[in-house]
Amino acid sequence: MKKLLIIALAATATTIVACSDVKRTPGTIYMPDMAYSRAYESYSDYSNLTEKGIHYTAMPVEGTMPRGAELPFHIAKDAPGDTTNYYASRAVLNPIDSMSEAETIEAERLYQINCGICHGAKLDGNGPLYKDGNGPYAAKPATLVGDAKYESMPEGQMFYSVAYGKNMMGSYASQLSRKQRWMVIKYIKNKQKEAKAAAATTTAAK
Repeated sequence: MKKLLIIALAATATTIVACSDVKRTPGTIYMPDMAYSRAYESYSDYSNLTEKGIHYTAMPVEGTMPRGAELPFHIAKDAPGDTTNYYASRAVLNPIDSMSEAETIEAERLYQINCGICHGAKLDGNGPLYKDGNGPYAAKPATLVGDAKYESMPEGQMFYSVAYGKNMMGSYASQLSRKQRWMVIKYIKNKQKEAKAAAATTTAAK
């Protein structure tokens, strides 16, 4: 009987202590950052973090890129007089396989704004700056449709030229994002294919 009384008293005491408001110091936390969030709002003041022992620069981790961003062009610009990287860029594939109707319209708009003034609305190298030799530029720009050199040029090499500039053409890296550059190049390649198909149909009809 005494044993049962002792057990009952011990159980009661344990329950009371367990349910009391006595504050206890928890043990060592293995990963405090996961136990206690250190999340901060965007554009908030980070100046006091160092005082708390938190080393945070608010900069993305080196070598990372934002979700949804296109892959960067990994080939650097050649040094003056060197063409190694220019030819190496031939192996780079266009990440855009095809474009929707809306994307094609946008690519055409980007071409007309940035490229058409030199290469012409019809991609024939006869833009307003050349104008059959009567424009302000005496040198005829490249004929993108109808010239075998540019029709056979790989898209990666075109991207290199647009990104870094080539010969008389300057860089368009500040005017067009990487995705827009690839879109314009895909637009040019599609126009080249359309011209070849039309030529083949005409030849077959004769």
